[in-house]
Amino acid sequence: MAKPKLLLIDGNSLAFRAFYALINQVDRFVNHEGLHTNALVGFNNLLDGIVDPFKPDKALVAWDAGKTTFRTNTYDDYKGNRDKTPSELVEQFEPLRKMVELHGIKNYQLVDYEADDIIGTIAKQGELDGFAVTIVTGDRDMRQLVSDNITVWLTKKGITEIDKYTPELVAEVYGGLTPEQVVEVKGLQGDPSDNYPGVPGIGEKTAIALIQAYNTIPELYENIDAMKKSKRKENLIAYKHDAFLSRDLARIRTDAPLQISLSDLDYQGIQYEALIPFYQHLDFKQQLVKMANQGYTISGEKASAQQPIEVRELTANNLAHIENLGNEVDFYLEMDGENYHRAAAVGFVIGNAEHGYFASRDLELLYQDTPVYRCLVNSDVKKNVFNAKATYVALHRLNVPLDGVDFDLLLVAYLLDVNDNNNDLGALAHENNYFDVATDEEVYGKGAKFAVPENNQDFFEHLGRKAQAIGCLKNDMFEQLKAHEQMALYTDIELPLTFVLAEMEITGITVNADRLLSMQSKLIERLSELEQTIYQQAGHEFNIQSPKQLGVILFEEMGLKPLKKTKTGYSTSVEVLEQMTDVPMVESILQYRQLAKIQSTYVEGLLRVIHGSDSKVHTRYLQTLTQTGRLSSVDPNLQNIPVRLEEGRQIRTAFVPSHAGWSILSADYSQIELRVLADITGDPHMKDAFINDEDIHAATARRIFNIPAEVPVDGNMRRQAKAVNFGIVYGISDFGLAKNIGTDRATAKQIIDTYLNEYAGVKTWTTEIIEFAREHGYVETIAHRRRYLADIKAKNFNLRSFAERTAMNSPIQGSAADIIKIAMIKMQQTLQAKQLKSKMLLQVHDELIFEVPAEELDIMHELIVKIMDSAVKLSVPLKVETHEGKTWYDAK
Repeated sequence: MAKPKLLLIDGNSLAFRAFYALINQVDRFVNHEGLHTNALVGFNNLLDGIVDPFKPDKALVAWDAGKTTFRTNTYDDYKGNRDKTPSELVEQFEPLRKMVELHGIKNYQLVDYEADDIIGTIAKQGELDGFAVTIVTGDRDMRQLVSDNITVWLTKKGITEIDKYTPELVAEVYGGLTPEQVVEVKGLQGDPSDNYPGVPGIGEKTAIALIQAYNTIPELYENIDAMKKSKRKENLIAYKHDAFLSRDLARIRTDAPLQISLSDLDYQGIQYEALIPFYQHLDFKQQLVKMANQGYTISGEKASAQQPIEVRELTANNLAHIENLGNEVDFYLEMDGENYHRAAAVGFVIGNAEHGYFASRDLELLYQDTPVYRCLVNSDVKKNVFNAKATYVALHRLNVPLDGVDFDLLLVAYLLDVNDNNNDLGALAHENNYFDVATDEEVYGKGAKFAVPENNQDFFEHLGRKAQAIGCLKNDMFEQLKAHEQMALYTDIELPLTFVLAEMEITGITVNADRLLSMQSKLIERLSELEQTIYQQAGHEFNIQSPKQLGVILFEEMGLKPLKKTKTGYSTSVEVLEQMTDVPMVESILQYRQLAKIQSTYVEGLLRVIHGSDSKVHTRYLQTLTQTGRLSSVDPNLQNIPVRLEEGRQIRTAFVPSHAGWSILSADYSQIELRVLADITGDPHMKDAFINDEDIHAATARRIFNIPAEVPVDGNMRRQAKAVNFGIVYGISDFGLAKNIGTDRATAKQIIDTYLNEYAGVKTWTTEIIEFAREHGYVETIAHRRRYLADIKAKNFNLRSFAERTAMNSPIQGSAADIIKIAMIKMQQTLQAKQLKSKMLLQVHDELIFEVPAEELDIMHELIVKIMDSAVKLSVPLKVETHEGKTWYDAK
């Protein structure tokens, strides 16, 4: 008959391990009230991962009662080297005990004793009463308690990896010693973490060898005279007191005067109804999801059965039901990859809560004038979707037009919180307190393990739950948008832009592969030449791509002074090397790295993604990624093609119109962020400069360097003024400015102070926007795009300073993004209204790229400037410059 099970958990040890396992993200794990939760997250994972599957009969979590114990009374410096417990952990101890209680486990602490002694005493009692005892701890000293009936589970990494110590494993680790002898080893070697001394010069290996020979410390000293003369013997004699003291400090007590017994430790099981509001208070979305998947609906403070859903397979026999769904449907199209330009559609679902959901793998049911096709193309039927752009493009590939999209869950979730850019429907639903849908990773797996279920019932239910989530979340999320005054941002900017971007992506841009291959050949030849030059400069061949080998050559063989070290050796980062360009080999290495990146990332990268069917690249614009509202380009990234090096600029020569005789036309907003800054701050001097069409950087130079009107501004002063103009609003420090313009910090500070005195409106605004952020927790753009700043009141100076800089730059960057998005929408509407052949192809930061037939060039130059200039009415004029050419390179 199996023995009853007793589970004992070392609360303090595991709380500290959980806290430090996520110490680098301590300020990311914070609930809505500002409570840090990183230790709570890790500890909860331990309880879920061990207690629930373990199913103990009795259980206890032991805690330290305080820093003063019988050990500190014996030895003043016991644990005296430990830092003060971080306040971020201290605040978690009370909810940690509550968490334990809600998991049905007894908490206990005892004045003057440590958690180890409570566990040691209960463990031995349990063993005597016939229990199989398991101890979970991060404290290696606990191994002394191991016996045939007591197993110690010792956490190795964080609290997820565990070694399970039996007498056999103790013997293996300690060279044949018994668990009782562990304390003898500790007495000799001491313990720096607990700050007890041991004997100097004796580490674990030597201590084990001595106990192997003498069994115990008392027996060792009984035989010490027979020991050969050595420094070790001298130390053993000199530090005998410390050896016995350390042995006593290391010994876990098994006779502590506890006020509880085994009868008080019955495992009660998880208290789900109370755990749900506790998790809600901590913002433990993942845990709430697990509970929902286990059959609980999260609503208020009660747990009830999961909502049932009926998903019928759509076939030719029941297609007619689609005609009766009414004037609003939830639609979801599943694909087997992220890149919807290439991924295959593998199934779809359509329906609503009133009439039910219908799913199918048969894509032919989407077109050929079926009821589904007629529903999707009918603008009078509102469509609720997830990621309207992906859905639009994927349906376009199937020759199915999509019209009438009303609600895009992905877009709305992003607008409500730009810090959350998760692209998984299930995860976003959970973030918005809807738990009746799993994440794709839970259903399909991840990476190489990704697989759509072959079982129709499982697959269709997941699709149905996705569609149901979209429909259920719509009204609540729309209400949140209205409360934030963001409905216009959604309906007038982001949703229309989705379809503008979709058309741009579908159109794509033609890339001349032969031109890229020619560039590739030249770059390979140039890299080979540089390689030989570097070998000559180094004096021998080595792996140029290896930072470690490069570090050895520069800082050991060549004797250069290292500027920065890393854990693995010398830093050879670009930042470090750029400070050493007077060394010829370093200059060669920097050139090599730049050209190698251009060759691999851009030339080879572009060649890999040219579509064979049309010789074009079709980038994807991520509309819900950046926290400022700017668009981001991927697969390939066409916004990051390097332009500082001529070799990088040359890549743009491969981008050409799709028709002979056409041109590439580029339209670029001039200094849009500074114009937005002038408008938002209302600074009169800055506004006047733009209204009078002055060179803003020259105008700024005159003010900060006190240059008379009749004296021309030299290039260096203009460059410094430019650095201040663009840096000041982003909270640049005197250190940062000094580095940018090549001066000392005192001079940089004087420049900043002068700037803020001259542009007093900017200074006033920066103070006001930071105060607004502190009061409201967010800042917003001219279109009410919000950015929440969790760290604006952080105690940590670096985190708080970053949040303050973000408060200043987000309204400016975000408003500039709003303006160009509005311009894109108006531009597309005009192209369609005027039935022009010209196409908008790309958006790159503040620039729009078009392909234009010869007969429309004059019209487009005029039209683009007119539309972009008037996209938004500011108190200063917007300015647009246009250029044309036979390639993108020529149009700059």
